[in-house]
Amino acid sequence: MIDKDGYRANVAIVLLNSRNRLFWGQRKNRTSWQFPQGGVNPNETPLQAMYRELYEEVGLRPHDVEVVASTRDWFIYDIPESLVRKNSPCCIGQKQKWFLLKLKTSENNIDLEANATPEFDNWRWVSYWYPINHVVYFKQEVYKKALTYFKDYIER
Repeated sequence: MIDKDGYRANVAIVLLNSRNRLFWGQRKNRTSWQFPQGGVNPNETPLQAMYRELYEEVGLRPHDVEVVASTRDWFIYDIPESLVRKNSPCCIGQKQKWFLLKLKTSENNIDLEANATPEFDNWRWVSYWYPINHVVYFKQEVYKKALTYFKDYIER
């Protein structure tokens, strides 16, 4: 769903393991890495979209995770002009509802091929602040905002 301002509604997932390390996925057939994320479909709540994306991209079900927190507001980022879709509807960026999840099952249950069209072809656990400097440049500020928002929910 793209709003009147040209932002696509999206959910993003920060998945923690028992050592408070974060799931970090490598985009299929690319060198870039990111958190799982995806669009919100019409008539779908952000929570429903998050669970759908969690399964499609990581192969996990609701019983495999605990929702620790979510952002109250939508966080927005713009995409570079060279990536802006010129056709209708025009999409200039994404507005994201972020979710912090704790893995409750074995990491062996992570299945990047649960979906017929996988988003990731590799993954690893990374330290909490690592993603900010290692995600594509135009997402760095929104990653910083989300991780800063969630930092107080992380067990020390």
